[in-house]
Amino acid sequence: MPRTVAPLTKDIAALAGLFITSGTTHLVKPEVFEPLVPSSLPRRRELIYVSGIAELACAAGLLHPRTRRYAGLASAALLLAILPGNVQMSANYGKRAQRKGTPAAQAAFAGTLARLPMQLPLIRTALKAAGR
Repeated sequence: MPRTVAPLTKDIAALAGLFITSGTTHLVKPEVFEPLVPSSLPRRRELIYVSGIAELACAAGLLHPRTRRYAGLASAALLLAILPGNVQMSANYGKRAQRKGTPAAQAAFAGTLARLPMQLPLIRTALKAAGR
């Protein structure tokens, strides 16, 4: 029995919108993301471009019923793949907050820490789009 296609719900559409916004920013202003790429990875600028293209492809796939299932799986995988970048961002902001000690630097660090657990509902939404 074939699986039914997950409907385009508000949360799936919002995930697609997030990918469109972020993917476009990756391509137009890649320098914003350079500090997020762990220094151990080679060809950092190229990785930023590839992840931006992947985000745009996932967004397009999530919006179309015929590709939503596969795009949901790809989106979950992408969100897991970029998690080290989010951790790197928190580490960078943590060092900055420790060095500067200003309320603004500490608030920025707290914001990056708060962002990390938000990956879970995004991954859950991606898996929902995949019918899982």
